[in-house]
Amino acid sequence: MSYFTRISAFLGAALLAACSAHASPVEVEVWLTLSPTNQNEFEKLAKQFNNEQSETKVIVKSFANQAALRTEEAKAAAAKRKPNLIQLDDNRSPELIAQHKEIVPLYDLLKQYPIADLNWFLPQTTGFMRNNKQQLLAFPFMAEIPLMFYNIDGYKKAGLDPQKAPATWIALQGDLIALRDKADYECPYGTSQQVSVHLENLASINDVLYVTPDNGLVPAKQPMLNFDSVFMRHLSIMVSWQRSWLFTQNTNGNEADAMFAKNKCAVVTTGSGALGEMLNTRGLNFGVAPLPHYQQVTEKPGSPFVSGSALWAIAGHSKEDNKATMSFLAYLSKPVVAAAWHQRTGFLPLTDAAYRTADVAFYDKVPGARNVIESMRAANSSKNSRGFRIKNYPQIEVILSREFDAAISGKTPPVAALNIAMDEAKPLMQDPLAPTKAAPVSKKK
Repeated sequence: MSYFTRISAFLGAALLAACSAHASPVEVEVWLTLSPTNQNEFEKLAKQFNNEQSETKVIVKSFANQAALRTEEAKAAAAKRKPNLIQLDDNRSPELIAQHKEIVPLYDLLKQYPIADLNWFLPQTTGFMRNNKQQLLAFPFMAEIPLMFYNIDGYKKAGLDPQKAPATWIALQGDLIALRDKADYECPYGTSQQVSVHLENLASINDVLYVTPDNGLVPAKQPMLNFDSVFMRHLSIMVSWQRSWLFTQNTNGNEADAMFAKNKCAVVTTGSGALGEMLNTRGLNFGVAPLPHYQQVTEKPGSPFVSGSALWAIAGHSKEDNKATMSFLAYLSKPVVAAAWHQRTGFLPLTDAAYRTADVAFYDKVPGARNVIESMRAANSSKNSRGFRIKNYPQIEVILSREFDAAISGKTPPVAALNIAMDEAKPLMQDPLAPTKAAPVSKKK
């Protein structure tokens, strides 16, 4: 080989290497509807991922709510500039979402691009995103459960023991009276996500069915909401609390979270994904506890339903794009990354390794947090707490929230409100193609 030939070969190889080194990374676009606090945490993780490697670049786009995201998604699909991952709320029929032509079920991508050591935290954490074959349909990064947050300083001012959070609704009533009369709270108790707290999880916590038969997990011709005496009694008690100025803030959104963060409400029930907002509120001293139960109904409370939202993979991308997308999900699954996300947001640990990696100091900083996570870890597999399936649930949730409001405001008697909700929900539960007449209030977590 001549000198010039060798030089040409060397230069060619060097040029090829330089081009490869400066090749543009594969872009992965992620669309989210998170609260500002949790959005900021996700963007931090995306930035860390981008800084640690050069093959993939994650671009995060935020939307005000699910309706805005869905509208933009339709436009993007028409223009063939679709995102790679989108955050969708749990609609209680994930199998229908997975059947959409624009969706790729996660289990298909995991077959091609497996994530190492993906030992999920517990079956309930991912159950809301699995089909009846137990195949994972989406990435459950925003899985959460409802919790009770309580103000420790307010409890002390009212002469209550902040180390003994009330385990029953009757015990909570006593605490609220003290918070109203001794600590001068105008809002002793408020709730966000009222359908989840006061209807869905009223069932699971008290170990009764929410939907008959079998919470809709076994296909049935005539599913029905199971609003029996437990629901009627509970809603009647909530109405009495409202009239007694114990329960003064209720919403199916997250407005009560802000009331609690500002110390205007002493106790609030909401999703665990509100934890990040509470932790970022200066001067807020709080603890968390499971939702109360009724001792007359069950001595041992059941587990709450796991819900929330997940990252769904969008169809129509190249193998290179899908590989890059899965590399980002693999990064989010790393124990140290998933543990940080869990502790900074309140979403459930993604994997068992993430839970074991979590900083002990975090659980010491939030009284009750360790007990809540441990209770989920040790939860039994009661058929009443495994989850539920209902067709057209977003539309049904609108009805349920409306009738809850009607009862609390005194417009409709509690029993009548529940019966109206059951009657209106029945045809929707049996119609797989019901049009969406109204969108539920966005729960930005």
